[in-house]
Amino acid sequence: MINRGPDLRLMTRVARLYYEEGLNQIEVARRLGFTQVAVSRLLKKAQQHGIVRTTVVTPPGAFAELEELIERRFELGQVIIGEATSDSEQGVRAAIGSAAAQFLESTLKAGEVIGISSWSASLLSMVEHMHPPRKSGNCLVVQILGGVGNPAAEQHANRLAVRLGGLVHGDVRFLPAPGVVGSARAAKVLAQDPYVRETLALFEKVTLALVGVGSLEPSELVASSGNTFSEDELEDLRKKGAVGDICLRFYDANGHEVRGTLGGRVIGMELESLRRVQRAVALCGGQRKFPAILGALRGKWVNTLITDQYTAQRLVKAQPAKPIAAASGAATPS
Repeated sequence: MINRGPDLRLMTRVARLYYEEGLNQIEVARRLGFTQVAVSRLLKKAQQHGIVRTTVVTPPGAFAELEELIERRFELGQVIIGEATSDSEQGVRAAIGSAAAQFLESTLKAGEVIGISSWSASLLSMVEHMHPPRKSGNCLVVQILGGVGNPAAEQHANRLAVRLGGLVHGDVRFLPAPGVVGSARAAKVLAQDPYVRETLALFEKVTLALVGVGSLEPSELVASSGNTFSEDELEDLRKKGAVGDICLRFYDANGHEVRGTLGGRVIGMELESLRRVQRAVALCGGQRKFPAILGALRGKWVNTLITDQYTAQRLVKAQPAKPIAAASGAATPS
Protein backbone atom coordinates (compact mmCIF):
# COMPACT_ATOMS: atom_id res chain seq x y z
CA MET A 1 0.00 0.00 0.00
CA ILE A 2 1.45 3.37 -0.98
CA ASN A 3 2.13 5.95 1.74
CA ARG A 4 0.11 8.57 -0.12
CA GLY A 5 1.19 11.69 1.77
CA PRO A 6 5.02 11.73 1.58
CA ASP A 7 5.26 9.64 -1.62
CA LEU A 8 2.80 11.77 -3.58
CA ARG A 9 4.58 14.90 -2.42
CA LEU A 10 7.96 13.51 -3.53
CA MET A 11 6.59 12.33 -6.87
CA THR A 12 5.15 15.77 -7.54
CA ARG A 13 8.35 17.54 -6.46
CA VAL A 14 10.58 15.35 -8.62
CA ALA A 15 8.22 15.63 -11.60
CA ARG A 16 8.11 19.43 -11.43
CA LEU A 17 11.90 19.71 -11.29
CA TYR A 18 12.35 17.27 -14.17
CA TYR A 19 9.51 18.24 -16.54
CA GLU A 20 8.82 21.88 -15.72
CA GLU A 21 12.24 23.22 -14.71
CA GLY A 22 14.15 21.06 -17.20
CA LEU A 23 16.66 19.49 -14.80
CA ASN A 24 18.04 16.09 -15.75
CA GLN A 25 17.81 13.14 -13.36
CA ILE A 26 21.32 13.62 -11.96
CA GLU A 27 20.59 17.29 -11.22
CA VAL A 28 17.28 16.42 -9.55
CA ALA A 29 19.04 13.81 -7.41
CA ARG A 30 21.66 16.34 -6.29
CA ARG A 31 19.03 18.99 -5.54
CA LEU A 32 17.02 16.65 -3.31
CA GLY A 33 19.81 14.49 -1.95
CA PHE A 34 18.52 11.30 -3.60
CA THR A 35 20.19 8.73 -5.81
CA GLN A 36 19.50 8.82 -9.55
CA VAL A 37 17.84 5.40 -9.23
CA ALA A 38 15.40 6.83 -6.68
CA VAL A 39 14.60 9.78 -8.96
CA SER A 40 13.97 7.45 -11.89
CA ARG A 41 11.66 5.31 -9.75
CA LEU A 42 9.71 8.34 -8.52
CA LEU A 43 9.25 9.64 -12.08
CA LYS A 44 7.89 6.26 -13.16
CA LYS A 45 5.49 6.21 -10.19
CA ALA A 46 4.39 9.76 -11.04
CA GLN A 47 3.28 8.52 -14.46
CA GLN A 48 1.54 5.47 -12.99
CA HIS A 49 -0.45 7.62 -10.53
CA GLY A 50 -1.47 10.19 -13.14
CA ILE A 51 0.68 13.01 -11.77
CA VAL A 52 2.47 13.17 -15.11
CA ARG A 53 0.45 12.74 -18.31
CA THR A 54 1.90 12.62 -21.80
CA THR A 55 -0.04 14.23 -24.65
CA VAL A 56 1.02 13.97 -28.29
CA VAL A 57 -0.35 16.87 -30.34
CA THR A 58 -0.59 16.06 -34.04
CA PRO A 59 0.40 19.13 -36.10
CA PRO A 60 -1.56 20.25 -39.18
CA GLY A 61 -0.57 18.22 -42.24
CA ALA A 62 0.32 15.12 -40.20
CA PHE A 63 -2.07 12.18 -40.26
CA ALA A 64 -0.52 9.72 -37.79
CA GLU A 65 -3.83 8.39 -36.43
CA LEU A 66 -5.29 7.94 -39.90
CA GLU A 67 -2.12 6.18 -41.08
CA GLU A 68 -2.21 3.78 -38.13
CA LEU A 69 -5.91 3.09 -38.66
CA ILE A 70 -5.38 2.10 -42.30
CA GLU A 71 -2.36 -0.02 -41.36
CA ARG A 72 -4.57 -2.02 -38.99
CA ARG A 73 -7.59 -2.24 -41.29
CA PHE A 74 -5.59 -3.54 -44.27
CA GLU A 75 -2.73 -5.24 -42.38
CA LEU A 76 -0.10 -3.04 -44.04
CA GLY A 77 3.45 -2.58 -42.86
CA GLN A 78 3.39 1.18 -43.37
CA VAL A 79 1.08 3.93 -44.62
CA ILE A 80 2.29 7.43 -45.53
CA ILE A 81 -0.30 10.14 -46.15
CA GLY A 82 0.62 13.34 -47.99
CA GLU A 83 -1.46 16.48 -47.58
CA ALA A 84 -3.16 17.37 -50.87
CA THR A 85 -4.30 20.93 -51.50
CA SER A 86 -7.42 19.57 -53.22
CA ASP A 87 -9.05 16.29 -54.25
CA SER A 88 -8.19 16.93 -57.90
CA GLU A 89 -5.89 14.55 -59.79
CA GLN A 90 -3.21 17.25 -59.94
CA GLY A 91 -3.42 18.04 -56.22
CA VAL A 92 -3.40 14.39 -55.23
CA ARG A 93 -0.48 13.53 -57.54
CA ALA A 94 1.66 16.36 -56.12
CA ALA A 95 0.95 15.28 -52.53
CA ILE A 96 1.78 11.64 -53.24
CA GLY A 97 4.93 12.58 -55.16
CA SER A 98 6.20 14.76 -52.33
CA ALA A 99 5.41 12.16 -49.64
CA ALA A 100 7.01 9.37 -51.69
CA ALA A 101 10.14 11.47 -52.25
CA GLN A 102 10.54 12.01 -48.50
CA PHE A 103 9.91 8.31 -47.86
CA LEU A 104 12.59 7.24 -50.33
CA GLU A 105 15.09 9.86 -49.15
CA SER A 106 14.79 8.68 -45.55
CA THR A 107 14.54 4.90 -46.00
CA LEU A 108 16.66 3.99 -49.04
CA LYS A 109 19.67 1.83 -48.21
CA ALA A 110 22.88 1.29 -50.14
CA GLY A 111 22.77 -1.70 -52.45
CA GLU A 112 18.99 -1.69 -52.96
CA VAL A 113 17.54 -3.14 -56.15
CA ILE A 114 14.66 -0.78 -56.95
CA GLY A 115 11.90 -1.99 -59.26
CA ILE A 116 9.73 0.66 -60.92
CA SER A 117 6.62 0.43 -63.07
CA SER A 118 7.23 2.37 -66.27
CA TRP A 119 3.97 4.19 -66.89
CA SER A 120 3.14 6.00 -63.64
CA ALA A 121 2.59 9.75 -63.33
CA SER A 122 2.83 9.41 -59.52
CA LEU A 123 6.33 7.94 -59.78
CA LEU A 124 7.42 10.73 -62.09
CA SER A 125 6.04 13.24 -59.56
CA MET A 126 8.13 11.49 -56.90
CA VAL A 127 11.42 11.92 -58.76
CA GLU A 128 10.55 15.54 -59.55
CA HIS A 129 10.22 16.22 -55.79
CA MET A 130 13.23 14.17 -54.77
CA HIS A 131 16.72 15.07 -53.52
CA PRO A 132 19.61 12.57 -53.54
CA PRO A 133 19.30 10.32 -50.45
CA ARG A 134 22.28 10.41 -48.09
CA LYS A 135 22.59 6.66 -47.64
CA SER A 136 22.12 5.59 -51.24
CA GLY A 137 24.90 4.16 -53.34
CA ASN A 138 25.54 1.05 -55.37
CA CYS A 139 21.80 0.86 -56.09
CA LEU A 140 20.23 -0.64 -59.19
CA VAL A 141 17.04 0.68 -60.80
CA VAL A 142 15.09 -1.94 -62.77
CA GLN A 143 12.07 -1.41 -65.00
CA ILE A 144 9.52 -4.08 -63.97
CA LEU A 145 7.12 -3.34 -66.84
CA GLY A 146 8.07 -3.01 -70.48
CA GLY A 147 8.98 0.60 -71.19
CA VAL A 148 8.79 0.60 -74.98
CA GLY A 149 5.83 2.36 -76.59
CA ASN A 150 4.82 5.40 -78.58
CA PRO A 151 8.08 7.43 -78.91
CA ALA A 152 6.58 10.56 -77.36
CA ALA A 153 5.27 8.65 -74.33
CA GLU A 154 8.34 6.40 -74.12
CA GLN A 155 10.37 9.43 -73.08
CA HIS A 156 8.36 9.39 -69.85
CA ALA A 157 9.37 5.82 -68.97
CA ASN A 158 13.02 6.45 -69.79
CA ARG A 159 13.11 9.81 -68.00
CA LEU A 160 11.66 8.22 -64.87
CA ALA A 161 14.26 5.44 -64.80
CA VAL A 162 17.23 7.65 -65.72
CA ARG A 163 16.28 10.40 -63.27
CA LEU A 164 15.81 7.97 -60.39
CA GLY A 165 19.07 6.21 -61.24
CA GLY A 166 20.90 9.54 -61.11
CA LEU A 167 19.33 10.50 -57.78
CA VAL A 168 20.31 7.24 -56.08
CA HIS A 169 23.74 7.12 -57.77
CA GLY A 170 22.88 3.78 -59.35
CA ASP A 171 22.80 1.95 -62.65
CA VAL A 172 19.60 1.45 -64.65
CA ARG A 173 18.37 -1.73 -66.30
CA PHE A 174 15.73 -1.02 -68.92
CA LEU A 175 13.17 -3.60 -69.99
CA PRO A 176 13.49 -3.12 -73.77
CA ALA A 177 10.07 -4.40 -74.73
CA PRO A 178 6.50 -3.09 -74.85
CA GLY A 179 4.35 -3.60 -71.78
CA VAL A 180 1.82 -5.39 -74.00
CA VAL A 181 2.62 -7.30 -77.18
CA GLY A 182 0.33 -8.68 -79.89
CA SER A 183 0.23 -12.31 -78.75
CA ALA A 184 1.41 -14.69 -76.06
CA ARG A 185 3.76 -16.24 -78.60
CA ALA A 186 5.35 -12.85 -79.32
CA ALA A 187 5.82 -12.35 -75.58
CA LYS A 188 7.64 -15.68 -75.29
CA VAL A 189 9.91 -14.81 -78.21
CA LEU A 190 10.74 -11.40 -76.73
CA ALA A 191 11.46 -12.98 -73.35
CA GLN A 192 14.29 -14.93 -74.98
CA ASP A 193 16.01 -11.76 -76.18
CA PRO A 194 19.28 -11.52 -74.19
CA TYR A 195 18.66 -7.96 -72.99
CA VAL A 196 15.05 -8.66 -72.03
CA ARG A 197 15.99 -11.95 -70.34
CA GLU A 198 18.72 -10.21 -68.33
CA THR A 199 16.25 -7.67 -66.93
CA LEU A 200 13.53 -10.26 -66.24
CA ALA A 201 16.06 -12.27 -64.22
CA LEU A 202 16.54 -9.28 -61.91
CA PHE A 203 12.89 -9.27 -60.82
CA GLU A 204 13.54 -11.83 -58.06
CA LYS A 205 16.36 -9.63 -56.70
CA VAL A 206 14.19 -6.52 -56.28
CA THR A 207 14.22 -5.35 -52.64
CA LEU A 208 12.05 -2.26 -53.12
CA ALA A 209 9.24 -2.05 -55.68
CA LEU A 210 7.62 1.31 -56.47
CA VAL A 211 4.41 0.88 -58.42
CA GLY A 212 1.39 2.85 -59.50
CA VAL A 213 -2.16 1.50 -59.44
CA GLY A 214 -4.25 1.75 -62.59
CA SER A 215 -8.00 1.83 -63.07
CA LEU A 216 -9.66 -0.39 -65.64
CA GLU A 217 -9.95 2.58 -67.98
CA PRO A 218 -6.35 3.44 -68.95
CA SER A 219 -4.93 6.78 -67.88
CA GLU A 220 -3.99 9.38 -70.47
CA LEU A 221 -0.31 8.44 -70.09
CA VAL A 222 -0.88 4.69 -70.55
CA ALA A 223 -3.22 5.30 -73.48
CA SER A 224 -0.68 7.53 -75.20
CA SER A 225 2.04 4.89 -74.74
CA GLY A 226 0.14 2.36 -76.83
CA ASN A 227 0.33 -0.24 -74.04
CA THR A 228 -3.42 -0.79 -73.92
CA PHE A 229 -5.99 -3.43 -74.79
CA SER A 230 -8.82 -3.30 -77.29
CA GLU A 231 -12.33 -2.29 -76.24
CA ASP A 232 -13.45 -5.92 -76.60
CA GLU A 233 -10.66 -7.02 -74.27
CA LEU A 234 -11.56 -4.33 -71.73
CA GLU A 235 -15.20 -5.43 -71.88
CA ASP A 236 -14.09 -9.01 -71.20
CA LEU A 237 -12.17 -7.77 -68.15
CA ARG A 238 -15.25 -5.90 -66.93
CA LYS A 239 -17.37 -9.04 -67.22
CA LYS A 240 -14.79 -10.91 -65.15
CA GLY A 241 -15.04 -8.25 -62.45
CA ALA A 242 -11.69 -6.50 -62.98
CA VAL A 243 -11.42 -3.10 -61.29
CA GLY A 244 -7.75 -2.22 -61.67
CA ASP A 245 -4.20 -3.28 -62.33
CA ILE A 246 -0.62 -3.12 -61.13
CA CYS A 247 1.91 -3.44 -63.95
CA LEU A 248 -1.00 -4.37 -66.27
CA ARG A 249 -1.87 -7.38 -64.08
CA PHE A 250 -5.59 -7.12 -63.33
CA TYR A 251 -7.61 -8.01 -60.22
CA ASP A 252 -11.19 -7.71 -58.97
CA ALA A 253 -12.78 -5.72 -56.13
CA ASN A 254 -11.64 -8.29 -53.56
CA GLY A 255 -8.10 -8.33 -54.90
CA HIS A 256 -8.31 -11.69 -56.64
CA GLU A 257 -6.26 -11.79 -59.82
CA VAL A 258 -8.27 -11.76 -63.03
CA ARG A 259 -6.50 -13.96 -65.52
CA GLY A 260 -7.18 -14.54 -69.18
CA THR A 261 -5.52 -14.39 -72.56
CA LEU A 262 -4.26 -10.89 -71.75
CA GLY A 263 -1.84 -12.03 -69.06
CA GLY A 264 0.28 -13.95 -71.53
CA ARG A 265 0.80 -10.80 -73.59
CA VAL A 266 2.17 -8.65 -70.76
CA ILE A 267 5.92 -8.31 -70.29
CA GLY A 268 6.37 -7.32 -66.70
CA MET A 269 6.39 -8.46 -63.09
CA GLU A 270 3.67 -10.88 -61.96
CA LEU A 271 1.51 -9.96 -58.97
CA GLU A 272 2.75 -12.95 -56.97
CA SER A 273 6.34 -11.82 -57.54
CA LEU A 274 5.41 -8.32 -56.38
CA ARG A 275 3.88 -9.73 -53.21
CA ARG A 276 7.19 -11.42 -52.35
CA VAL A 277 9.19 -8.18 -52.54
CA GLN A 278 10.43 -7.06 -49.12
CA ARG A 279 9.03 -3.56 -49.59
CA ALA A 280 6.28 -3.34 -52.20
CA VAL A 281 5.11 0.28 -52.26
CA ALA A 282 2.01 1.56 -54.05
CA LEU A 283 1.86 5.28 -54.92
CA CYS A 284 -1.79 5.98 -55.63
CA GLY A 285 -4.78 8.17 -54.89
CA GLY A 286 -7.80 9.94 -56.33
CA GLN A 287 -11.50 9.28 -56.84
CA ARG A 288 -11.13 7.74 -60.29
CA LYS A 289 -8.72 5.08 -59.07
CA PHE A 290 -10.38 4.37 -55.72
CA PRO A 291 -11.95 0.97 -56.64
CA ALA A 292 -8.56 -0.14 -58.00
CA ILE A 293 -6.73 1.03 -54.86
CA LEU A 294 -9.20 -0.72 -52.57
CA GLY A 295 -8.90 -3.95 -54.56
CA ALA A 296 -5.09 -3.82 -54.49
CA LEU A 297 -5.08 -3.47 -50.70
CA ARG A 298 -7.66 -6.20 -50.18
CA GLY A 299 -5.56 -8.50 -52.36
CA LYS A 300 -2.48 -7.68 -50.24
CA TRP A 301 -0.39 -7.21 -53.38
CA VAL A 302 1.60 -4.44 -51.66
CA ASN A 303 2.69 -3.91 -48.05
CA THR A 304 3.23 -0.14 -48.08
CA LEU A 305 0.84 2.58 -49.23
CA ILE A 306 1.60 6.22 -50.07
CA THR A 307 -1.57 8.20 -50.67
CA ASP A 308 -3.43 11.45 -49.88
CA GLN A 309 -5.80 12.29 -47.02
CA TYR A 310 -8.94 12.20 -49.18
CA THR A 311 -8.24 8.69 -50.44
CA ALA A 312 -7.26 7.62 -46.92
CA GLN A 313 -10.61 8.75 -45.53
CA ARG A 314 -12.44 6.82 -48.26
CA LEU A 315 -10.44 3.70 -47.43
CA VAL A 316 -11.45 3.86 -43.77
CA LYS A 317 -15.13 4.17 -44.70
CA ALA A 318 -14.90 1.32 -47.22
CA GLN A 319 -13.14 -1.14 -44.90
CA PRO A 320 -14.89 -1.45 -41.52
CA ALA A 321 -12.90 -2.60 -38.51
CA LYS A 322 -12.89 -6.35 -37.97
CA PRO A 323 -15.05 -7.48 -35.03
CA ILE A 324 -13.10 -8.61 -31.98
CA ALA A 325 -13.33 -12.38 -31.66
CA ALA A 326 -14.99 -13.66 -28.50
CA ALA A 327 -12.63 -15.20 -25.97
CA SER A 328 -12.41 -18.99 -26.03
CA GLY A 329 -15.02 -20.51 -23.77
CA ALA A 330 -16.88 -17.22 -23.33
CA ALA A 331 -20.65 -17.38 -23.30
CA THR A 332 -22.31 -16.23 -26.50
CA PRO A 333 -25.44 -14.11 -26.36
CA SER A 334 -28.64 -15.92 -27.16
